[in-house]
Amino acid sequence: MNLKGKIAIITGGASGIGSATCLQLAGEDVKAVGVVDITDAVDGFCEESNNKVGREVLFPFCGDVVDSAFRERVFAEMEQRFGVVSLCIPAAGITRDRLAVKVHRNNGSVLPNIYSETDFRRVIDIDLIAPIYWAMRTVGSVGVDRAKHGLKEWRPEETMQGAIVLIGSVSSAGNRGQISYATAKAGLEGAQRTLAKEAVYYGVRCAIIHPGFTDTPMVRSLGEEVIRDQVLPNTQLHRLIRPDEIAGAIVFMLKNSAISGRLWADAGWHPRA
Repeated sequence: MNLKGKIAIITGGASGIGSATCLQLAGEDVKAVGVVDITDAVDGFCEESNNKVGREVLFPFCGDVVDSAFRERVFAEMEQRFGVVSLCIPAAGITRDRLAVKVHRNNGSVLPNIYSETDFRRVIDIDLIAPIYWAMRTVGSVGVDRAKHGLKEWRPEETMQGAIVLIGSVSSAGNRGQISYATAKAGLEGAQRTLAKEAVYYGVRCAIIHPGFTDTPMVRSLGEEVIRDQVLPNTQLHRLIRPDEIAGAIVFMLKNSAISGRLWADAGWHPRA
């Protein structure tokens, strides 16, 4: 699929994998990218990046990805200014890592300390529910546009109309200390497989990429000692993946119409038991 002239939305777009993907899409001559982030750093990122690429292509939106009214405002503004949104990479994500159950003593009693429900729900909201809804809204944008042009079911003789790449993780296979994050990323597998079957009716592909430990603020927050002792020894590259390496894989998945499943970009991740 030729990305030139396409309209995209990327969440978590001001840093990490999201920002790297924004820059690579700009190099593919997309018409516009709605860059969504919860921090106001998104404004400076878009201004600096537009200056770097020599054209206004990245457009900032600051807000919480779980806010449905905010999501609709982003899509409505992008559609009004540029047209149908046909590419989506919902890359916003958080971790709240901790062992699922700890046992401790308190005044002579032995009590279980269970992982926080509040933290679990927040991770699920941001890492699972939000990306699914940003993806579905993208399918809706394409579907409405087709209906306006009198088009119904997509036919193979047409070009592909759009593509979505969900951001999974190697943790989707289970990872010590990541009960909420691993659950969310595993859930995206089911969402991807379902959307891949449904969205093709409108000519939209849906795939998922499972990155390994990537040099992002979220991974760096684990601490240098954890990265050195528990992450790098379990990868074949013995280094963190660069965000631009994952972004390059995402752009490949958007462009290659044969890709509708999952891609593991894990740097040879083989965790010890």
